Amino acid sequence: MKSGEESLQDAYSWGRGELESAKIQEYELDAWYLLEYVTGIDKARYYVEPAQKISEEQKQTYCSLINRRKKRVPLQHLTGEQAFMGLKFKVNEQVLIPRQDTEIAVETALELLKNGKVPSDEEEIKILDMCTGSGCILLSVLYWAKEHARKDKKGRKIAGIGADISERALEVARENAENLNILAEFISGDLFENIKGKFGMIISNPPYIRTSEIEKLEPEVKEHDPIEALDGKTDGLYFYREIVRISGDFLEKKGVLLFEIGCDQGKEVAMLLQENGFLDVTVKKDLAGLDRVVYGVYDR
Repeated sequence: MKSGEESLQDAYSWGRGELESAKIQEYELDAWYLLEYVTGIDKARYYVEPAQKISEEQKQTYCSLINRRKKRVPLQHLTGEQAFMGLKFKVNEQVLIPRQDTEIAVETALELLKNGKVPSDEEEIKILDMCTGSGCILLSVLYWAKEHARKDKKGRKIAGIGADISERALEVARENAENLNILAEFISGDLFENIKGKFGMIISNPPYIRTSEIEKLEPEVKEHDPIEALDGKTDGLYFYREIVRISGDFLEKKGVLLFEIGCDQGKEVAMLLQENGFLDVTVKKDLAGLDRVVYGVYDR
């Protein structure tokens, strides 16, 4: 940014231009979010006082963040947070950045809980979030269940466990749980390695990108999301097969197994469930009309 360009309007104009020249797809939004992050000024105030001066420190910080964004560092890694299900989650390079598409999985889980479709023991419904990462799925389910007295319509309490192979990811999940004031347990291990007991619902957004497709992803994803959260092996279905194969040992009778899936994996994952003792297998679409969630009821 040139010397003398010290207003909000100057900064925003410069940021937009820099990101546009770097071919950042949402250059206007990203330039704005970074300006808001640095200055704490919302759009209403910006439009009232676009000539308001920013400090030299704010100017230098904004320039630094814009330059890092030009190098395709994700916006969420620059701000350290991502909005998901109306909540703010801490994110960093140790966890997959929560996507809006994943909200369909949370909404489906909440609907099943609300309608009494998730079994329990006598005292509580237990939910397991496999490959929990930042904890956004589990914590969103528990948070919004808590908003409805954290009880389903049969009066049972809801408890949750998140599991992940990455202890560094679990550190982020635990911090998110603390920030949201949600009680949840997080366990480190390879899939079900250290899991005990049975659950009314198992939710998972496992790695599902085919290994051969990873190099084709946007730099923000392939260079900054943890590879272990992306790589679903040769056909993208490895973790679905493993979770489906083992999950029966950890589900209550009539327990629900719910997956987020890649948009071209609905039929294959649905068939996996059907072939392994799951009934009422359902595929749900996202807002773009693409397959995004598959779930079934275990009955063996």
